[in-house]
Amino acid sequence: MLDLDFTEEQDMLREAVGGLCDDKAPLESVRALENDETGFDAEFWQQLAMLGVTGALIPEEHGGSGMSLMDAVVVYEEFGRSLAPSPHLVSAVVCAGVLTRAGSDAQQAEWLPKIASGEAIVSAAWLEPDNSSGPAGVQMVAEAAGEGWSLSGAKRHVFFAKAASAFVVLARSADGVDLFLVPADADGISLTQQNSVAYDTQYRVDFDNVAVGADQRIGPAGSGWGTWHRTLLEAGILVGAQCVGGAKRVHEITSEYAQERVQFDKPLAAFQSISHYLADGITEIDGARVLVYQAAWARDAQHSIEKLAPMAKMIATETFRKVSATAIQVHGGMGFTVECDAQLYFRRAKSLELNWFDTSHLEELIAAQVLD
Repeated sequence: MLDLDFTEEQDMLREAVGGLCDDKAPLESVRALENDETGFDAEFWQQLAMLGVTGALIPEEHGGSGMSLMDAVVVYEEFGRSLAPSPHLVSAVVCAGVLTRAGSDAQQAEWLPKIASGEAIVSAAWLEPDNSSGPAGVQMVAEAAGEGWSLSGAKRHVFFAKAASAFVVLARSADGVDLFLVPADADGISLTQQNSVAYDTQYRVDFDNVAVGADQRIGPAGSGWGTWHRTLLEAGILVGAQCVGGAKRVHEITSEYAQERVQFDKPLAAFQSISHYLADGITEIDGARVLVYQAAWARDAQHSIEKLAPMAKMIATETFRKVSATAIQVHGGMGFTVECDAQLYFRRAKSLELNWFDTSHLEELIAAQVLD
């Protein structure tokens, strides 16, 4: 039976993570880390590790906390509320998820404990210039070379690449799309920092005849996209939770401003058009939250999330973007300035909408479930 109530332990987790974000990752820190080459605060990352959050979804036998996805939803709502910059999603969720799902015993033994402890960060080299986020977008060729492969090509939007110890790389071999675990200091790898709408830390990573051994392939030959797809469905639910947390917080900021800001001898909130915008916003946030919770519950209950996860990610990111855009409009001209907090939320909302399966690919996934 669907149960969306939080346990006492989950409430305690929310309080602990929220308190840490308030203390170590306030909005002043968010601003200071924009376009930073590392992109996150080391002390904040260590504190997350001490709470067991960096190993949230990693099994206990590999040094992780073995949390449920609903536990992780609690964490990600707090990440979204605070806009806390960290490599948690790409390293502790996506790459750790790939290794947990398909890594060899040796790969899991070497990397999962390091990721769980926060000692190592692993980033994903997936998207390519001018290519889509679906399987056809993986065009980097893994060319046979001896008993292994050689990788050449470019990957974009690689998060926190400068801090990474290794990359999970998607490439197309003779068997199909494969995943490879490549050390970040391998010969032939070069990094170029990119600008993004969120001013977060993304890199272009170029591979120039990077040698990859047979033991660096993750999972059976040609199984890479299946592993990647299933992992990103779970990650998409957490992105949705992050967006719900962010949308709720920027809505609170805007509601407080509308009650305090006086125009024509009355607060902005007294104007019907403004109050209706805020009413629409909280309605959409609550709808997105229920969908995210339902998707997380379904995954924990071992039900299919093939439709629910894309829906949760798509609706939650869209809601965050719309609510934060309304926040800028309610703040008026000030809303467009860098001093205003509303624009911080809007830019990150747009980035989350574009990343980790874009809307077009999510619509294709949902349509396939509905029409097939």
